Amino acid sequence: MYSGIDRQAEWILTRALDEAAAATPDRIWVLSTEGGQLTFGEAAEQTRRSAGFFARLGVRSGDRIAVMMPGGIDFIRVWLGLSRLGAVPVFINCELRGAFLKHQVVQSAVETAVVHSDVLPSLGKLDERGPLLRRIVVAGGGAASVPTGLEPVDFDGWRIAAPYSGEGPRAIDLAGIMFTSGTSGPAKGVMLPHAHCTLFGINAVEATGLAERDRYYISLPLHHVNGLFMQLGATLLARCSAVIRPRFSASEWVPDIGRHGATATNLLGVQAAYLLRQAKTAGDRDHGLRVVVNAPSVPAHEAALRDRFGVKDVMSGYGMTEINIPIWGRLGESRPGAAGWPHEKYFEVVIADPETDRERPRGEAGEILVRPKVPFGFMAGYFNMPDKAVEAWRNLWFHTGDAGIMETDGLVSFVDRIKDCIRRRGENISATEVEAVVEGIEGVAEAAAFAVKSDIAGGEDELMIAAVLQPGAAATAAGIGQRAEALLPRFANPRFVEIVDALPKTSTGKVQREALRKRGTAGALDRAAHADSPRNPDR
Repeated sequence: MYSGIDRQAEWILTRALDEAAAATPDRIWVLSTEGGQLTFGEAAEQTRRSAGFFARLGVRSGDRIAVMMPGGIDFIRVWLGLSRLGAVPVFINCELRGAFLKHQVVQSAVETAVVHSDVLPSLGKLDERGPLLRRIVVAGGGAASVPTGLEPVDFDGWRIAAPYSGEGPRAIDLAGIMFTSGTSGPAKGVMLPHAHCTLFGINAVEATGLAERDRYYISLPLHHVNGLFMQLGATLLARCSAVIRPRFSASEWVPDIGRHGATATNLLGVQAAYLLRQAKTAGDRDHGLRVVVNAPSVPAHEAALRDRFGVKDVMSGYGMTEINIPIWGRLGESRPGAAGWPHEKYFEVVIADPETDRERPRGEAGEILVRPKVPFGFMAGYFNMPDKAVEAWRNLWFHTGDAGIMETDGLVSFVDRIKDCIRRRGENISATEVEAVVEGIEGVAEAAAFAVKSDIAGGEDELMIAAVLQPGAAATAAGIGQRAEALLPRFANPRFVEIVDALPKTSTGKVQREALRKRGTAGALDRAAHADSPRNPDR
C-alpha cells in the first residue's frame, strides 16, 4: 500500500507509481485486452521517457494538452508522462465530433493535442479548432494524416527520449481537466487537483478493501474519473493489478473476469442492465469476483449480481467529477436501492431545501449538498467559467442539483435529478448542445432535447427531440434522426424524434422541457424500432 495515503501533501499518483516500482518492479500492474502490459517498473520507466519526450517538444508545467485516446497502454504513457511534468491533460472523449468536439477543443485553449490516429478524421472535419492549436501528436501511426496547417508529431518518439528527471507536481497543482455537462449551456471543464484525483482512489481503496492480492477489471472509459481515478488510480495506491478493456462488452464481461482472475470491478448506469440481458450460462459463476461497485443501485441488479453471478459484495456510491465520491456503500451491509453513507473522514453531506439551503429533517427529500473536509479534495473550479463555479458553491456548499433522502442512520438514497440534465449511457448530455446540432439540420427551425424514461431498469434516460420545422420544409422525423446520428456522439443519439407545431415556452421565451417530458413519447418516432436505430451501446 502506498505510504503517502495518510499524508495529503503526498497525494500524487506518479509518486505512488514510483514507490510501487521501487518495491515491486516486476509485478504486473496493467494488462490490456487489446494487447500489451506494463509492470510497475516498466510503467515508471516508460512514463519518465514519455515525460522527456513531451519536455523536448517544449511542454512545461501548467501547460494544457488535449488528450483524445482510447483506454490502453499508450493512454497510460501519455497521462502519466504529462503528469510527471506537471502538465495538465485535458481529457476529451474520443467519440466526440462536430459541435461537441469543437467546443471542448476551443474552450480548453490548447496548443498541443495528443490523439489516436482513429480520431484524426473527426478533428479534420472541424470548421474551427481554436486559435492556439498548432501541433498534433499522433499515437497508433498515421501522423502523415494530420490536418493541413498543424504540425504532426509521432508519439512513438517517446521510446528514444531521455527520461525526465525534473521536479514533479505538487498535490495542490492541477492534474487534469475533464468536461461534464450540466443544466444548460455547453459542457464545463472541471479542473482537477492532484489531491482530488488521488482521493478518488483512496476512497475506493478504503470502501472496497482493495489490497495487493486484488485485480481490478476496468471497462469504463479512462477519460472519466470512474475508470481513471476510482479504479486505475486505486490500483496504484493498493499496488494491485488492473485489466483494461477499452469499451464495455456485456458478452465478454464474465469471460474476461474469469480468464484474467479479476476480483473487483465497477458497473455504471445501463451496463448492469445489458449484462443481465445476456443468456444465462453454466459459467456465470466461473470467476473470483468478490466486489462490484454498481451505480445507480437498482435492487433487481444487485440481486442478480449476487444470485446469478455469485458476487459476495455489491455496493454502490454517489459522486460527481466535481465533488469526488462523498457517499459509499459498505462491505457486508447490503442496502438495495440506496447509494450509501457519507464518507465522513473526508466530506460533509446534507440534504437541504433546494431554494433556501436549510437542512431538511431526516427522511425528507431535498437537494444533496456536499463540501470537503480536506484541502484540494474537490475540483478547483470550472476552466474559464468562474461564474459557474460560484453559482454551484452557493452558501459554501456545492449544489449537486440532485435530490436525495437521508435516513436517521445517515444512509443516503438518490431520488432524481433536479437540474435539467440528460444522463444516458454513462454520460451527462447538455440539452442545449444537442439542440444546437439539431437546429443546424436542413428544414429544422427550432428543437428541444429532453430526457424521457428508459424502458430498461437502471438504464438512466433516453434522449428525445421535439422539432419545429421551417415553413414549407419537407423534413421527416426519420430524416432528422438519421442526420442527428451522423452529427452527434454515439451516446447522444436521439432514440425518439417528434415533429411538433410549436414548443411550449414561458413568458420569457424559455422552452418548458418539463411540459415536453410530461407529454411523453406517444406521438414520437421510436428509432429503436426501425432499421436506422442507434448502434447497440453495450458493445
